[in-house]
Amino acid sequence: MCVSNTTIPLSTATSPLVAHLENYWTSLFENRNEALVTLTMLFISHEIIYFGRCIPYLIADQFPSLQKYKIQQKQIQNTAQNQWKVFRYVLMSHFFFELPMIVGFHPVAVYFGMAISAVPFPSLSKMIPQIILFFVFEDFFHYWAHRGLHYGPFYKHIHKIHHEWSAPFGLTAEYAHPVEVMILGTGTIAGPLLWCYFTGDLHLATTMIWMTLRLFQAVEAHSGYDFPWSTHNWLPFWSGSEHHDYHHMAFTNNFSTSFRWWDHIFGTNKKYIAYKERRARELKEMKAASKKTQ
Repeated sequence: MCVSNTTIPLSTATSPLVAHLENYWTSLFENRNEALVTLTMLFISHEIIYFGRCIPYLIADQFPSLQKYKIQQKQIQNTAQNQWKVFRYVLMSHFFFELPMIVGFHPVAVYFGMAISAVPFPSLSKMIPQIILFFVFEDFFHYWAHRGLHYGPFYKHIHKIHHEWSAPFGLTAEYAHPVEVMILGTGTIAGPLLWCYFTGDLHLATTMIWMTLRLFQAVEAHSGYDFPWSTHNWLPFWSGSEHHDYHHMAFTNNFSTSFRWWDHIFGTNKKYIAYKERRARELKEMKAASKKTQ
């Protein structure tokens, strides 16, 4: 076990922007309770990032020209009434379920040796591999936890709430039972904590960047839109909205979050692949029929 450590070795070079951010970071903690500042930063940033990430999709809903990118054309659930219902539920969940979890983050993180208020920040060459590792760990954890939540009583009493939406939209990413929030949230935070436990070399700033990217991924996966610029269209092994939307539509297959490989390795994408092949044939037949009528 690593001992508590709130310092990180000095970086060899600092850009003006990074220096400014480090000064601002220091000012946030100066003469203040570190645990309280950490709690405030994590909660407020979570609210801003989560709801802010949903805004582009809410805007897209207002443009008829963008509806051709909607994955499920016939099943429309992103109505104003449903959006409001989900917003209220998620906001309540954030305050009553996620906030208490965040309260416990600081003492655990410090115990495992995470640098909290220390500067300088770690370099990108250190941050990026750590964040990639967190993505891989979370994806593996989420795959099995999510797959387990589809088992009989777990689905009926816990996961069914999230599947109220068979045609998801951005806000539904965290529309879930409190137990599910706790289970799947563990996959997000366990990676950084375990890394810190074994290495003693992790900064809160890196953890916050990881959490930001994870929120971006979750909202995109539930967006219901497949734009040409969507992540999976330029990163083929990325799950993305097209992959996860099928899971909500069919209530099966595609259990992973960020990557497609676990579903491929364990064969939980066979129905999805068959569906894609069938849709491709139908589209080809429709195009052929259209040419004949011209």
